[in-house]
Amino acid sequence: MSHQTVSRVLNHHPSIRPETKQRVLDVMAELQYKPNRAARALVTSRSRTIGVLSASSTQYGPASSIAAIEAAARVAGYWVSTANIDSSDAASISDGLAHLAAQGIEGLVVIAPQVRVFETIAQLSIDVPYVTMQSTGHEVGRTLSVDQIAGARLATRHLIELGHRNIYHLAGPQDWIEAEARMRGFLEEMSAQDVPTTAPILGDWTANFGYHAGRELLTVRDFTAIFASNDQMALGLMHAVRDAGLDIPGDVSIIGFDDVPEAAHFWPPLTTVRQDFAELGRRCVALLLGDRDPSAPEYVATITPELVIRGSTGAPAF
Repeated sequence: MSHQTVSRVLNHHPSIRPETKQRVLDVMAELQYKPNRAARALVTSRSRTIGVLSASSTQYGPASSIAAIEAAARVAGYWVSTANIDSSDAASISDGLAHLAAQGIEGLVVIAPQVRVFETIAQLSIDVPYVTMQSTGHEVGRTLSVDQIAGARLATRHLIELGHRNIYHLAGPQDWIEAEARMRGFLEEMSAQDVPTTAPILGDWTANFGYHAGRELLTVRDFTAIFASNDQMALGLMHAVRDAGLDIPGDVSIIGFDDVPEAAHFWPPLTTVRQDFAELGRRCVALLLGDRDPSAPEYVATITPELVIRGSTGAPAF
């Protein structure tokens, strides 16, 4: 085989005949050949690498987004390099971008849920195609995200349609864009349905906070339902309700957000809002690879989430 033929096989060129491709792959398997990415980058001047700038990657949403991007990138023949940054440190953000640029990335995804990260990025020069993942209201350049406001409205509407009128919202941290959007969705739906609201309670995404907030709220018990801004806080709330000897959903309905894999196995199984991270990753990579021009006009698109109804919500007991 010529070097050109082997190269076309490695790069999935459509002109290669199936039998020729298979002969090359068979020999590669026999020799246990692995392409040298550094050498290929020198020859082609392309790294076939997508950079991800990430803050709070230990949280379910950012971690799932990164995993989805990696899966979609592999299908397209690309690799992903991730730089984890301190969202409160402008120097860390700049250093993270410099680290990725030094690897010759061909595209960039920014997964940083805090407002201040995007305020810093807006002041920097990014010379590769890039996409940001964030919620409506803080668009910087090209944005692809799940519609957090719509998801929160779905959750709130579900409780109202069940007959609940005394509903609390356990929100996420104030500086998180998703938390702000979900809180906004809750308030908008309550207003649209003409249901009185109380001030949302600002949490920290953890089950521990949900538990202690639930214990405090149950000392008054002036509600029949709680919409938690993520599933972990909802789990803590469920623990507090159980500790108080109350029934879910008989005494209190609880709904979460994210549909973590364990949500279907809470007791009772948790009603929640599902985000399609696989689709988000696929569209993100497709957008990057389809646009090689970093000066392209702004692009803003959202994916609609899905309400998953399970056993933790029901009609209030009057």
